[in-house]
Amino acid sequence: MNVHRPTHQALKALAVAIVLACTGTAAAADADYAPVTDARLKAAGTDNGWLMYRRDYTSRGYAPFKTISTKNVANLKPAWDWKSPLDMGHEAPPIVNGDYLFVTTPKNHLIAFQASTGKQLWTYEHDLSNVGLKTICCDVVNRGVALYGDKVYMATLDNRVVALDAKTGKVAWNEQLNAPDVGYAMTLAPLVVKGKVIVGVSGGEYGARGFVEALDANTGKQVWKLHTIPLPGEPGGDTWPKGAAETGGGAAWLTGSYDADTDTLFWGVGNPGPWLATLRPGDNLYTDSVIAVNPADGKIKWHYQYTPNDTWDYDGTNETVLTDITYQGKKYKAIVSASRNGWFYAIDRTNGKLIYAEKFASATSVSGFKDGKPVTDPEMRPTVDKEVFTCPSFLGGKNWWPISVSPDTHMAYVPTLHTCMTMKGAAVSYKAGLPFLGETFLVKRDPAFPNHWGSVQAIDLNTGKQAWTFPSELPWNGGMLTTAGGLLFSGSADGYLYAFDAKTGKVLWKSPQMASGVLGVPSTWTVNGKQYVGVFAGWGGGVPIWGGEMAKDPKVRNIPLGGHLYVFSL
Repeated sequence: MNVHRPTHQALKALAVAIVLACTGTAAAADADYAPVTDARLKAAGTDNGWLMYRRDYTSRGYAPFKTISTKNVANLKPAWDWKSPLDMGHEAPPIVNGDYLFVTTPKNHLIAFQASTGKQLWTYEHDLSNVGLKTICCDVVNRGVALYGDKVYMATLDNRVVALDAKTGKVAWNEQLNAPDVGYAMTLAPLVVKGKVIVGVSGGEYGARGFVEALDANTGKQVWKLHTIPLPGEPGGDTWPKGAAETGGGAAWLTGSYDADTDTLFWGVGNPGPWLATLRPGDNLYTDSVIAVNPADGKIKWHYQYTPNDTWDYDGTNETVLTDITYQGKKYKAIVSASRNGWFYAIDRTNGKLIYAEKFASATSVSGFKDGKPVTDPEMRPTVDKEVFTCPSFLGGKNWWPISVSPDTHMAYVPTLHTCMTMKGAAVSYKAGLPFLGETFLVKRDPAFPNHWGSVQAIDLNTGKQAWTFPSELPWNGGMLTTAGGLLFSGSADGYLYAFDAKTGKVLWKSPQMASGVLGVPSTWTVNGKQYVGVFAGWGGGVPIWGGEMAKDPKVRNIPLGGHLYVFSL
């Protein structure tokens, strides 16, 4: 038998071919991650993935997917899941690009998965070993990442923004924005606009002076920084007494929205510091406001203040959702927001003028409106000599848990809290890193809702009036997700993911009970034509810490802890 033996040249050629083949495979694997461009972000609402915190720049939390619909959602089954090693509040939505899924946990862990299978690709754990986490308000949470180019971006509890290679988890840059351990922290998901990574700071309860900052996405270097509390001589500076602005609060701790048509960034601003308003007479701009900002330079175009001279910790950070409405026969380009103060606002996003405001929860502190501006009841203002009982509690008619707006039903879906509170003034002085409140408080049950702490409600966008409601014995702290399949998804405190008929509120499906109550924000995506819905179960956040009588309710107190990511599909 004659056996052909390859020549040296043939072996060399084979080796080169193998190298080329392997290089091609690697290149194919790299190409498998599609860069997130400006054009893709602008069109994120139609993407197969879930490219940013609230899906697209409008912050609607709405996906045009119909594979899972009112007709077949009853057949939804677990596809894959992942158990977190941490047992505190898990609040981030899954962020998805192609078949890559990114999710964050408390204490700034960032994990990448294959979106369709749950295969873990890489993990990044941010070093917080030298950070005093006790100075961080309301749990050591994180609300997710931003994507741009081939990078993934996370804001951290020690006031850093970290950029990582999306395919490998390798750190590209790590930029410090503010010193840790002085009451500042970051818990929000960044927002990328035109190559800028935009973040806001937490810390209003610690006398931080709030800011929104934009970083260059490639280098991490500061492009601009906007302080939300103006100093004397700056526009709005005269709304503060002398010396108060430097510790005036105004934290910008939730992700903003963006209107590409007018090139305007909308960002919510939190409560003033200290809480006790008698110590800082004036409107205290820009606290408890939405500010319209030029994303090129950080300059404020206009503002609307939801609660002037706030003394109830009503914030103004809740997401502003872009939607067009028709009110009393007139069409508007609007932003809508369910405010902590119990009012649902529709504001003209071109000029900041109020279109309407309607109560969506019991609201006694903000009693009405005059000339488009809120009016507060002086009898509901605490002093060091007077305790008040007012609604809603400082936890709000809605806290940070995001609403969703469906263009199909033209409704907004609001995770609602039904609480009131007692509140009284107290002595306080500022010290960096310590609470700066000046009030004592106790969350109590809302007498108008004696049998439930929370609800899911739908609001007609053209009127601001309630369309339907789903009451809950437990607080409802889960974010909202709507789809073109006619569905509303949201998770409950007792550990179920619900699918409602978005038109009627009828429960069409309920998941098997998950390991913990839901604070997380659900998202949905498709891979190879298959639609998935994912949500984090992981009870925690502010309610167990500050929830007063609600937190002491045995049914609330016994909600199990433990972070667990669940993904469902047909």
